[in-house]
Parts: sequence; C-alpha cells; structure tokens
Amino acid sequence: MANLSEIVIYEALKIIQKNGGTMRGSEVSKIVGETVQIDEEGRKIYEKNGNPRWWSALQFRSIGAVKAGFLVKKKGIWSITTEGENALTQGVEGLARSIHEGYQNWRAGQNRNDLNIGIQEEYKPSSEDEQIATLEQIEDKAHEGIKAFLDSKNPYEFQDIVAALLRGMGYHTPFVAPKGPDGGVDIVAYRDPLGTINPRIKVQVKHRESKSGSPEITQLHGLLQADAVGIFVSSGGFTSDAIIHARNLARHIELIDLDRLIELWVQFYDKLKDEEKTLLPLTPIYFLTPENQ
Repeated sequence: MANLSEIVIYEALKIIQKNGGTMRGSEVSKIVGETVQIDEEGRKIYEKNGNPRWWSALQFRSIGAVKAGFLVKKKGIWSITTEGENALTQGVEGLARSIHEGYQNWRAGQNRNDLNIGIQEEYKPSSEDEQIATLEQIEDKAHEGIKAFLDSKNPYEFQDIVAALLRGMGYHTPFVAPKGPDGGVDIVAYRDPLGTINPRIKVQVKHRESKSGSPEITQLHGLLQADAVGIFVSSGGFTSDAIIHARNLARHIELIDLDRLIELWVQFYDKLKDEEKTLLPLTPIYFLTPENQ
C-alpha cells in the first residue's frame, strides 16, 4: 500500500502534467493540499521545519524525483520531464519504485553512501535533503513577497519598473507612455542613445491577473516595422495559444511573464541606478549551496 510521500509526489507530477508540464512549485503544493485526501497524521506539523508532514514529504520526495530525472526545478519552477511522464503511467507504487531506482543510480554515480530513500516505508530525509527543502521554501517565500509587491502596483508603476529594467540591461528608453489612452506601444527602447543601431524595440506592458492572448500579440506585431522587434510583458502570463502564436510570427516578439520579469530584475539589479532600485528594492541573502544540488 502506498504511503503518504509516494501519494503526494504522484499527485504533484500529475498536476504539473495536466497544467502544461511546468508550474511554480508553491502552486503545485497548494493544489496538492487542497485536492488530495490527507489524514490527520499527514496534517500534523513536522517539527524540523514547522510545516505539515504531507508538505514536507512532498518536498523531500521531489528531491528524489529530480535526482531520478523525472522533475526539473529552476528558481522555484517545477517541470516534469518526458521520463517523468512515462513513469506516471506506472501508477503510484510504480512511480515510487522508479524514483527509488533512479535516485540510487544517481547516488552510485556520486559515490554517496550517506543518503537514503526508501520504498514501502516513509521517506527518511538526510540532512542534505532538509537543507535543500529549507532553501527552496525560503526562495518560494521570497518570490511570493516580490510578486505581492508587484501586484500592488498600478499599471503605470509597473510600466516604470519594466522601463527601468530595460535601462539596467543597457538599453535607452526615449519613450515611456504617459497616463492616457493606450496607444499600443508603452515603451520604445534603443541600443544606443540616438536609436541608430537596429533593432529598435517596441514594448507592450499589461499589468493584470488575466492572461494575454493571441489577438494582443497580433496587435503588437502589426506595429513592428522591418527594423523592429517586440517585447510583450504580461504580469498575468500568456495563454498557450499566444505562446505558440508568438513563436510563428515573422518578426520576433519576446514574451515576458511575471516570473521571467522577476528573474531578470534579480539578474540585472546591480546594473540599476540607485533611484531605480527603489522601484522594486531587493536584499541579497547568501546560503551555502548543498553539495551536488
């Protein structure tokens, strides 16, 4: 009979697969907690991290899934691999066996004898697993805090953040749309101060909860001349049709959702002017990277 950790990792991978193959880990955990029947024991607090046992079991088992090659984690984003999708077809206990085998193969390749992942019993995390799970939790909380800050901004404040990011990336922004009717292009960016070097960049910014769709991508594409490329920033993300549509257009349009915007802001934060950093202020915190993460 499958145990708690085996059930929650199975359901988590199914949720990711159902939602296009890639999701933020915190969202996956939230859905698992809301949809999976978890008994009283599973909802008890795990003393070492202050979270419910089921949540901790999912985080620890997901580490095994990563080592087995079934799951990829990057900056809080979880993506199921083709191998992971194939392993799902084996059912809960079959997936658990495959994770166990893949993890053991990884461990053998690392010449590690101090890590343990069991099957048919509750997973006993190593100290390294505890460290990785704690670090991922802190990263998720940091991301949620940044996201909440951005959500609180009005469309023009959000637009100013996008313009500041472009300047931090080395572009010049001679035009940032003032308040008023939407003219289709919110920011114009050049690679040099006079705009003599191609390509010129036209940016559309949408700050809202709903996803941007294909018609809006088409509208921006219609504003691009032969020497221009487009950037579409949407805090609500994009529909799957919009993503496919953008890939097939004659002129390039780069799609940037909120996760990508945050990632770029962190990457280029040191390049921003001090007054621009105040638009989305960050504080770096450093942790020892777990071995072989």
